[in-house]
Formats: sequence, structure tokens, C-alpha cells
Amino acid sequence: MSTGVVRVRTSASPPRVYQALTTADDLRVWLAEHADVDLEHGVYEFWGRYTPDSGRGRQKLLEVTSSSVRFSWLLQGTEYTIELGVEERDGQTLIVASQSPYPVWGAAIEDEGGAGVIHTFWSLTLANLVEHVEGRPTFALCDFSTPAQRIDVDIAASPEAIIHALTDEEVFARYFGARCSIEPRVGGHWAMGSFEDEPNPAKIIALDTERFAIEFPDGMVSSWELKGSEGKTRLTFVQSGFDPADPPYGSWMGWLSGFADMRRMLELPDWRPMWHSYEAPGLPDGVLVTE
Repeated sequence: MSTGVVRVRTSASPPRVYQALTTADDLRVWLAEHADVDLEHGVYEFWGRYTPDSGRGRQKLLEVTSSSVRFSWLLQGTEYTIELGVEERDGQTLIVASQSPYPVWGAAIEDEGGAGVIHTFWSLTLANLVEHVEGRPTFALCDFSTPAQRIDVDIAASPEAIIHALTDEEVFARYFGARCSIEPRVGGHWAMGSFEDEPNPAKIIALDTERFAIEFPDGMVSSWELKGSEGKTRLTFVQSGFDPADPPYGSWMGWLSGFADMRRMLELPDWRPMWHSYEAPGLPDGVLVTE
């Protein structure tokens, strides 16, 4: 059975991470709208608008250890096995999410049968968890109750710094954890990975200190609007141009997980990428960038 594993690093202590993984009040901050946890009596549930297939009663607790919790999750007609845990490695605290089965890389990127949601859900929630256990506000949760895809977030950096982070290939790769090819000009091309591997890249349709936008061949547009004031910037990120009956939640969560670490990079003086390692079946060599 295929398995996917996401590992992120945090400066928080292992006991604090374990508490956040196993306490309902914490889960309601970084994971779900609603949560109910009673490990002694075998209860580990989360549900609501920030959860795909949002109804209650889809998780069953399987095992609890001093460093992890393992449960099953009936999602999109498939029963998955999830393990969330904390470990110490080379002097670092790592938060680990593993899931079986796990979609192959190509199916996840193309979002075949909703595979994109399975592919990016834990990346986004772990990014929010890192912020939460370090005492910072979570970046964003995906609202599965609406097709609207828009967030507003304040970043303690100038619009120029954010535009640089969005359009410089080397900087983008460090915080996003994936390579990107960018021609930073209006009319230039944009592609995740390399232009050689992407025959139909997106096109940059706006680029200045107030707005950056790219349009994909299928008509979907990703847009970043920036309003700076007193050393801070209100970033409004919008995804539009898709079929509202089939919102691309998978790609939306992928964007948000990367931008969570962009905010950390711009705000934390001792920043290091949160992305430690990622394992997925069919993952091509050289696509991801981890430290």
C-alpha cells in the first residue's frame, strides 16, 4: 500500500507539539472547526467546514503512544490510515504526518478524483500547526463549505519584499519547498518545476508593487493584491476562473501551505524553512527543495 509522509520542523518542544496533536481545543485552532478528543475512551474526531467530507463520525482512533496518535479516516469513499506524531532528530523537533494509501504524484498534481485534496491537506494543516505551537497566528484554513477562494493576511514586510519573494526563483524555492520557473515581467511565463517539463505554462498578466497575477491555460487566475502601510502589508490572495461546481481545493491548499512559510521567512530573523522532508509515490527527482 502506498504511503505519503510530510515532515516539518519547529522550535516548539515535543511535549507542546504532542499536546496540540491530542487536545480538542488545540485541534480547533490548526485543524478543524470542531473537534472531540478523549483518548482514554477511544475518541479522536474532527469535522466542520475546514474538513473535506465535513460530517462527524468519519474518524476512528486506532492507537495512541507517548509521541503519536493513529486513526482511520473515511474520506471521499476511501478509508485512510493517518498517523500524526512528533520526533526528535539531529537536535530538531519534527512533526510528522503519514497517510496510507496516498495518491501518486501525477494524479495529485492533476487533481484526479480529488487526489489533490489528499495530497495537500496535511501540508497546510501542519504549516498551521507549526505556527500555533510557536505562539504565532495560523496562516489560513481551507473552507470546504464554499467555492470562494480568497484570504486576507497581514505580513510584517513591505510590498516590494513580498513581490521579490513571489517572483525570484531561488527565494521561492526555499520557502515553498518546490522549484518554479519564472520570467518576472508582464507577458512572461510561469511554471511549477521547469519550462522544459511544462509545455503549457501560465502567463504573468500583472506585476507591480500592488498586484501580481498569473493566468493558467485553463483560464484560472491566481492573484496577489498588496497594500502596504507602516512596514506591514495586507496580502489578499484570490484564485478565480474555475468551475464553482468543482473548486480546486487541492491547489488552493498547496498555495496556502507555501505562503505560510513565506510569511515566516519575511518575519522571523532566524528563519529556516519548515519543510524537512516529503515522501510520495511517483515523486520525480529534483521537483522539491528541502533542507
